[in-house]
Amino acid sequence: MAVVRAAITQVAWTGDKETMIKRHEELMRDAAADGVQIIGFQELFYGPYFGIVPDQKYYAYVETIPGPTTERFQALAKELNMVVVLPIYEVENEGEYYNTAAVIDADGSLLGKYRKHHIPNLPQFWEKFYFRPGNLGYPVFNTAVGRVGVYICYDRHFPEGWRELGLNNAQIVFNPSATKPGLSNRLWDIEQPAAAANNQYFIAANNRIGREYEEFGEDAVTFYGTSYFVDPRGNFVGERASQDKEELLTRDLDLDEITQARNDWQFYRDRRPDSYTRTTQP
Repeated sequence: MAVVRAAITQVAWTGDKETMIKRHEELMRDAAADGVQIIGFQELFYGPYFGIVPDQKYYAYVETIPGPTTERFQALAKELNMVVVLPIYEVENEGEYYNTAAVIDADGSLLGKYRKHHIPNLPQFWEKFYFRPGNLGYPVFNTAVGRVGVYICYDRHFPEGWRELGLNNAQIVFNPSATKPGLSNRLWDIEQPAAAANNQYFIAANNRIGREYEEFGEDAVTFYGTSYFVDPRGNFVGERASQDKEELLTRDLDLDEITQARNDWQFYRDRRPDSYTRTTQP
């Protein structure tokens, strides 16, 4: 058995960046005490979900990668011997911003980053105001605990990226999100389990909690948590997290299940990329 103890967070906005960072440092230490080997934080973890409104003041949350927050968690990852999936509001050049997740290995080394590809532009999700579409492909990182990929929030509605991660040999894919009630509820229930079964890897899906009323007033939405892990057959691994409580959700993932699922269902053998002529057309 190749069992990996993994964790994801769901945390409410505290009101400022520094306390959010400190809270996640505390959660990492709690996770380390419980034997966690890899942890993933929620989308844009150190700020509010500012896509609610288009406002230039939130550009102040951008950082380079590497940069101060990345380097801070590199040091902690090395201290705790833990892999970290770290969502960052990234600046590449002045005015060129991305919704990104850095991947840090257990020795503190920065393995690389994933940039969110699919950028919504809908009421309360005005992300095109803040982010360029990702341009680094669908990398899978060889970490101390296995091969790790990332897909971010709105990405999850697009099956092509999930498959790219599978073809790039991912074993665990983290999907940090900021998801509110409404049309998304049913999709939150079914999309990641379906993607895990279709592509035969583990998925760690986490969402925020709480209503960021002091930040956005009546425009604020209530994030509904219910973070979870699913296995390569699309089954939930243990119970889902609550809808409204801060949680560090920890699960043991047996990576040998990936091989067994792929032997039982030969989706990668039987796929027909030569026949999918419309999939990559604009």
